[in-house]
Amino acid sequence: MARQSNSFVCQSCGATYPKWTGRCDACGEWNSLEEETATAAPAGAHGVDGGANGRALELSGLDAATDEAPRRLTGNKEFDRACGGGLVPGSALLIGGDPGVGKSTLLLQVAAGAANAGARVVYVSGEEAIAQISMRASRLGLSKANVGLAAATSLRDILATLKKSRPDIVVIDSIQTLWSDTATAAPGTVTQVRACAQELIRFAKNTSTTVILVGHVTKDGQIAGPRVVEHMVDAVLYFESEATRSFRLLRAVKNRFGPAHELGVFEMGGGGLREVANPSSLFLSAGETPAPGAAVFAGIEGTRPILVEFQALVSPSSLATPRRAVVGWDSARLSMLLAVLDARCGLGLGKHDVFLNVAGGLRIVDPAADLAAAAALCSSLFDAPLPSNALFFGEVALSGAVRPAAQADARLQEGEKLGFKRALAPAGPADDEPQRRPAPRIRLDEARRLADLVNWVRRIPRNEVEPRDDRRYARRESAA
Repeated sequence: MARQSNSFVCQSCGATYPKWTGRCDACGEWNSLEEETATAAPAGAHGVDGGANGRALELSGLDAATDEAPRRLTGNKEFDRACGGGLVPGSALLIGGDPGVGKSTLLLQVAAGAANAGARVVYVSGEEAIAQISMRASRLGLSKANVGLAAATSLRDILATLKKSRPDIVVIDSIQTLWSDTATAAPGTVTQVRACAQELIRFAKNTSTTVILVGHVTKDGQIAGPRVVEHMVDAVLYFESEATRSFRLLRAVKNRFGPAHELGVFEMGGGGLREVANPSSLFLSAGETPAPGAAVFAGIEGTRPILVEFQALVSPSSLATPRRAVVGWDSARLSMLLAVLDARCGLGLGKHDVFLNVAGGLRIVDPAADLAAAAALCSSLFDAPLPSNALFFGEVALSGAVRPAAQADARLQEGEKLGFKRALAPAGPADDEPQRRPAPRIRLDEARRLADLVNWVRRIPRNEVEPRDDRRYARRESAA
């Protein structure tokens, strides 16, 4: 006879405890433990003798599927880019984001685009009525798309409908609203989320249907529920936005069928989300006279090169402990860079207030941004504007050496496409590049050490600092 084992699961982080406690040791939340009852098989049921009654598995070699995974395009290029080139049949995706960021709007546009391309699409909502979804589709101009709509929360009813209709793409909005009758916990709890996700993923693998799950996020911005759900799905994407910005970033943090950290850029408008084919136009200033402290960084987000402007302000401080403030970059990275500039270049920044900002609200994690940040700091300290047609990229070591950056070709080609004519970058190819092939119309000034950048900024002729004109900015937008 089967026996039952009880455990207590934290509804915030998914940690399991043998007995109830008032506070979860893993996440620190109070009164977040709920009892979970699991039925265990009787002792000896899975012994050696019992295994003889199982069904033998069919084994295949590593060369059974040598072709690249097929892709299904949705008609939304930025969404397809973030997914690695399109949706893979039989895969499961998890999309998270803050409330109101536009997850439902994005997925409704994706569902309509895929349906217009000939795919059979079903959109299941557990949070909205069908009339509300239809109103949004009408406002977005998508009411003519052949998308099947359903409003349900019972997993058994949803699976029965999907097995009958056999769609190509299924959107579940959201996984926290579903409940399975195989679990006794309330909807949205760790037990229900895990059970429903497992059933939907099994359905996707057995029928080659692409399942897209929407997940709520916690106050820290992480997808709510147990982390095991993120390990179960094939791809995890975060839909990000700044409160005061109109653009949205769809960032892939996990993808079994494509590159991770791929980025899709959208702009929210009255007609829904608009794809931004040239994101650099969002993060670069236009029609402004170059000011001290501004440097353009040639970065890489996933496989996409993006140009973004670093802005710095360095001023003498009257405080015993100078202020340090940074937006859009790692504050620990800024502290390290200031220490290297002091120790290796003798700039004496320890007596100055330092403020650093990444224009446009983008957060940069590329280590090659060190050189651009250093150029902005030196430009502000020396009150010397940098040339508006210059790019900067390279990783700064604690010794003061500048290490080569990966994918330098893509960075330089993006700068050439947008009208930049010179770049300051480290010498030599990166470890993963056999040979650097600079863009033919970009002058490459090599910087082997951080002191080379400092001397380069000090020697900038004034006649090389020209105002940014609107024609160059127009070329940047038309380059898309």
